[in-house]
Amino acid sequence: MRKLPLEDADEEHLVRRTAKGDRAAFEELYRRTSPWLAVRLRRRCADDQIVAEVMQETYLAVWRAAASFAGAATGGTAVGWLWTIAARRLVDAFRRRAHHAEVLAEVAFDVAPVPAAEDVALAATIGDEVGDALRDLAPELRAVLQAMVLDGLTVRETAVLLGLPEGTVKTRARRARFAMKEALS
Repeated sequence: MRKLPLEDADEEHLVRRTAKGDRAAFEELYRRTSPWLAVRLRRRCADDQIVAEVMQETYLAVWRAAASFAGAATGGTAVGWLWTIAARRLVDAFRRRAHHAEVLAEVAFDVAPVPAAEDVALAATIGDEVGDALRDLAPELRAVLQAMVLDGLTVRETAVLLGLPEGTVKTRARRARFAMKEALS
């Protein structure tokens, strides 16, 4: 049986050859799918370091688990299988980061609080009325508002940054906006 040239093989065939230890097939699979996968991951995560880690973990998992790919027999595709692995690795990365942020927050509570440089700069540039309203917000509401409005982060990025569930971020953002509206009216 003659081997199909790599450039003519579809992704499922490349995964099957990868399962047999064919490094060239794996490299061709990577060449074809990595640009698409990186774009798709960047749509869900703005941190290039996390995206790079997830990419590496994904392709390592593909190399190790290619034999477990069921493929068309179960209605799946190689690209879908690859995305499932990457999506799970991305969730794991978000969880690791949130856990790391919790550990750092616990350590930070042992130190006397000092106003952050951005808070000092913010107070100097925002008018008295708005600045007072911001300062009067509960710290957890102010942190969400600063991340989403001032830093321009998405709900998901804010959740990862602050180590909170996305639903909590949405609720706090709504409460912060309502409190600001009340304070400024």
